[in-house]
Amino acid sequence: MKITLSVLKADIGGLVGHCTMHPEIMDLADDELTKKKNDKTLLDYQVMACGDDLELIMTHTKGVDDQHIHKLAWDIFLKGADKAKEIGLYGAGQDLLADAFAGNIKGMGPGVAEMSFEERPAETILIFMADKTSPGAWNLPLFRIFGDPMTNPGLVIDPKMHDGFYFDVLDMKANKHIHFRMPEEMYDALIFIGSTEDFGIRAIYRKVDDEIAAVGSTQRLAMMAGRYVGKDDPVMVCRSQNGFPSVGEITEPFTLPHLVTGWMRGSHHGPLMPVPFESAQCVRFDGPPRVICAGFQLKNGNLVGPVDLFDDPAFDRARAEANVIADYLRRHGPFEPHRLSLGQMEYTTLPIVMEKVKDRFKSLD
Repeated sequence: MKITLSVLKADIGGLVGHCTMHPEIMDLADDELTKKKNDKTLLDYQVMACGDDLELIMTHTKGVDDQHIHKLAWDIFLKGADKAKEIGLYGAGQDLLADAFAGNIKGMGPGVAEMSFEERPAETILIFMADKTSPGAWNLPLFRIFGDPMTNPGLVIDPKMHDGFYFDVLDMKANKHIHFRMPEEMYDALIFIGSTEDFGIRAIYRKVDDEIAAVGSTQRLAMMAGRYVGKDDPVMVCRSQNGFPSVGEITEPFTLPHLVTGWMRGSHHGPLMPVPFESAQCVRFDGPPRVICAGFQLKNGNLVGPVDLFDDPAFDRARAEANVIADYLRRHGPFEPHRLSLGQMEYTTLPIVMEKVKDRFKSLD
């Protein structure tokens, strides 16, 4: 029997600006999912939050893109948005871009990461949830986990991984995708996945048997809405151990607080800081961007956990380095490279100012 793991998230209202999630909304989601577990729609679930994003983690047997599971999440997000308006939270319902459910939640605002697989005797799952950044934030760590033997020695010494993986890469602007085989097409792949605002890694599969290894949300809110509505705050799922990278090989790339887009008003570069669950609220300049990691064992679809995998002093140095990087970037103020280029900014007054001053631009001829 194949188990489906579905992770769906949405920003439906922040407590104190964009800082964190209100506990009443999490309780509402928990109540709704309890009903669905009791009526056997779900095998199990977990409600979490990263910053001001509500995260719904669900297991079931209905497969990916199932309209009943997506409708369940959509209805919870709608009810949560209504509760957010009642409480007076900031940005209530901002990720909900459609007026009515249309059979699938993709393209409607919320982020989605799903995979189906035959459960192993000891199925180890890591779920990453980020706030104040975009889907391209996963590109560097995913490459280091599944393509770089300097990070993942299993690529050298584990027979199941030695043949490598292939990467399913999405052109987020053209909505087209391509597969790259690692390691033989590594240099070709890096041309694309190194451009994190244009291309995102949708999924990764083990070459020896086409078994799914990882999946990330690649939805772009600004491209869905045609206007700024917030950063995408992506989620990612990685399978671990026994033919996949170990827990330590998966978390190792996050010791580098690499630069991602997002942060204040979705218009700045900032370091991605790995933090414990309790430190995921974003306050300094609405950030810096945060990532949490929840570890689970799955047994018959039951979620055993979570373990707070970044609640570890081994990541203290990464957090300290992220603060140093944040200090350095903030001193640039409205200048690049702290501020994004004009073509990347999602909050911008450029059209207004350009219209205002356009007649003052004079040719040098």
